[in-house]
Amino acid sequence: MDHKILETTRELIDEVGYPALTVDQVAARAGVGKAAIYRRYASKAEMAFVAAMHGQRPPPPADTGTLHGDLLALVRAFHVRMAAPLARHLAPALMSEMAVNPELDARFQNTFLAAEQAEFAEIVQRAAARGELAGPVDPAMAHLLLLGSLASALYILNLPVDDAMVTDLATAATAGITALAHQHNDPDQTAQPH
Repeated sequence: MDHKILETTRELIDEVGYPALTVDQVAARAGVGKAAIYRRYASKAEMAFVAAMHGQRPPPPADTGTLHGDLLALVRAFHVRMAAPLARHLAPALMSEMAVNPELDARFQNTFLAAEQAEFAEIVQRAAARGELAGPVDPAMAHLLLLGSLASALYILNLPVDDAMVTDLATAATAGITALAHQHNDPDQTAQPH
């Protein structure tokens, strides 16, 4: 049923556009009740965003053998999803709705963002185990450094993001995560006054 709802949502957005999309249309075409949709999604914006960006879970984070390689593989996968025309159209609508709907914001934080941060936690743990990092780093901070920058470039600054920029973002995030791990886990560094 989830697949049918999301597939139908994508089809209807292609046909009528996001502003004209209604939950009633999705329910009728998918052959489900509106209640079934609202049990899964708090709003039209959430349903459309999931259809555009999170309708298909990405594979587990690649283990390339380096922190930079892992971050680059992750940001490339997210770039494909986040730069799609539908996602670029829907992300601002969802952000606007989350700003006035605390329940939707909490759902988004506890589902989609939590899953993304779990991917970052896995990448950071592997890097620490390999000795690339002085210790753990908050996955939320790693997430912000990489995907926060990508989202800002795509949805706020409207930059033309290409693979060179994606590579630079991975490089900058690697440097930032490495510096944070050093700052938070080096006894000499933490003992010094700031």
